Amino acid sequence: MRHRDSNGEAEGGAAERARAGGAAQVDLNLLRTFLAVYRTGSFTAAARLLGLSQPTVTTQIRALERQLDRELFQRLARGVAPAPYADELAARVVEPLDALAGVTGRPGGPAEVHPAEPVHLAGPAELLTHRVMPGLAPLVDRGVRLRVTPGLTEPLLEELRAGRYDLVLSTYRPRGRALISVPLTDEEFVLVTTPVWAERIGGPARIAADGSAALHGVPLVAYAEDVPIVRRYWRHVFGRRLVRQPAVTMPDLNAVKAAVAGGTGFSVLPRYLCSAELASGALVLLHDPDDPPINTGFLVQRPGSSGNPHVALVRDHLLETARDR
Repeated sequence: MRHRDSNGEAEGGAAERARAGGAAQVDLNLLRTFLAVYRTGSFTAAARLLGLSQPTVTTQIRALERQLDRELFQRLARGVAPAPYADELAARVVEPLDALAGVTGRPGGPAEVHPAEPVHLAGPAELLTHRVMPGLAPLVDRGVRLRVTPGLTEPLLEELRAGRYDLVLSTYRPRGRALISVPLTDEEFVLVTTPVWAERIGGPARIAADGSAALHGVPLVAYAEDVPIVRRYWRHVFGRRLVRQPAVTMPDLNAVKAAVAGGTGFSVLPRYLCSAELASGALVLLHDPDDPPINTGFLVQRPGSSGNPHVALVRDHLLETARDR
């Protein structure tokens, strides 16, 4: 025997008409929830956007799947991925739902999922370029707008305190309670030069035997006059203070890498920045210590929740992406 719903329809008939007629036969609230999950890729993020609890979002998606008799999302370790039918359903409902939301102001429409204000993200150019920007495409595809600014950590943190930025990638954990921070990524620093210079000084074997003295006469290329990265490497690996001056300075680690790869001398760089050159042989490791210097980068924001829900989306996405590396 078929059961009848509150409108007197047979349950099986409703499901058949939902499959045949699509979204038109389904509760609009379920479709709004579906679209929020589809755009954010996460039940938790969708719940935040809609002002619902995560269990409520899960229940609504399951109810919609039952009504359509189709799987909409594949549950992953972190977030969800749309099943093939979800792409088809989203294409059919996105324009009418967004148009309706624009009239009614209901959650889940453009005012919520596509906020007028973009997310302002800042950090060191190299971290942004190599560790952050490649992974942000899925968020942009879902309607997140980004304004990304490269710069030095200290002034960026000051501007974060003043409200200019929403999120800042910092090369150190800021002190005090004015900002909150969580570890995001680790940088390993490596001592590198070209194969020609390495052969000239005797290679890694000479460094292992004589330490930093083996680099006497080799030009140093550095980020700044006070050579902070190289000084840290000297203290951590060689156990001594760096007393030499750089031959070339350039406040851009990509430019430092280019100068070293061009044969200018040696430098200390984050491994992620020169991994391709190390793999190709354009650069070589001069030293491979058991305990290399590691620097932790932090994701920093002001305390409290932002009025822009996409700030939380970007923050959570960056943290999830970092954990997957």
